[in-house]
Amino acid sequence: MTESRAGRSAVPYVPEYGGASLADLPGSVLASLGAGTGNTLRLDPAERVCLFLVDGMGADLLRAHPDAAPFLSAQQGWTLTAGFPSSTPTSLATLGTGTPPGEHGMLGIVMAVPGEGRLFNCLRWTAPGHAVDPDWWQPAETVYQRLSAAGVDPVYVAPGAFRGTGLTRAVYRGVRHVAAESVDDRIEGVRQALRGRSFVTVYYGGVDAAGHETGWGSTQWLEELAVVDRMAERIAGSLPRGSAMYVTADHGMVNATDKVDVDLRPELREGVALLGGEARVRHLYTEEGAAAAVLDTWADALRDRAWVVSKEEAVDEGWFGPAVRREWLGRIGDVVAVPYGDCVIVASRTEAVEAAMIGYHGSLTAAEQNVPLLEVSAR
Repeated sequence: MTESRAGRSAVPYVPEYGGASLADLPGSVLASLGAGTGNTLRLDPAERVCLFLVDGMGADLLRAHPDAAPFLSAQQGWTLTAGFPSSTPTSLATLGTGTPPGEHGMLGIVMAVPGEGRLFNCLRWTAPGHAVDPDWWQPAETVYQRLSAAGVDPVYVAPGAFRGTGLTRAVYRGVRHVAAESVDDRIEGVRQALRGRSFVTVYYGGVDAAGHETGWGSTQWLEELAVVDRMAERIAGSLPRGSAMYVTADHGMVNATDKVDVDLRPELREGVALLGGEARVRHLYTEEGAAAAVLDTWADALRDRAWVVSKEEAVDEGWFGPAVRREWLGRIGDVVAVPYGDCVIVASRTEAVEAAMIGYHGSLTAAEQNVPLLEVSAR
């Protein structure tokens, strides 16, 4: 990456794929359960495992507020990197397949459907025109299917509204979904599922929601973090012998005060056929022959606020993993703009809800990339 395009005030915090990333966790869990051999994280053997997935609880954020989460803060563990983009659909697919984004193909929240001239939102699983088949968009076998084949019961404890959605079908194929709305329901769902040889994922999204609305570190965010802490302590207290619980997250978060609004900057729309991605990772799908001009315009406009690179540079720098499968290259923008610091790239007219947020994630900064992996065991 050239210095002029990357900016001089920051360096991308590239995920540690193959060593300490979310992509390395599923294989290690499988190995700990006797259903695989790739134990990169060297997890201890267990008869059953609970993975407590807290949306938005970055490791740096948790360390900044130990008083709000005394139980979690007292646990030993590791710091992993989420992957790029550091966003929910990408991380869920990484956890669901045990592979980096460049392998599973969930390379952003809003991506172009190659060759069709339309955008696809894989979080909401919506796109203009005909629907997108989850099995086509993310065709890889999931770790849950592998666990089931090995005689381990894969269970997903989460709100009932998630059942059967496109995203769930893409990243959680093979799980037994236990619908649970309240904290008490989720704890009971975990307790029941851990009676046999099982791998149980329990999800909580309140921390992320509070961060988007009021910012990480806000009163509302701290209240949600305290809920998570009590939930983790209660699950840990109910673990049967031979069990392990791992607490992790899909990404961290930053609070934005510097908003670049492309709907108020006509020059940033010139040559851009489709504006994809999200506020901290923009995929720019350019008109024919316009990629170089768009790259130069965006790099100049966002100097010292964002890394603005070509698709080829993002792939070669290993942002999406060691490699990107050829069939997924069309999902990446011709130009990729990744803000750092407290900057976000919003579109106030076309993405009004997202533009009004305070907390954001997706970029290649430590605050967004670093996620905890905390272990509690009942041996």
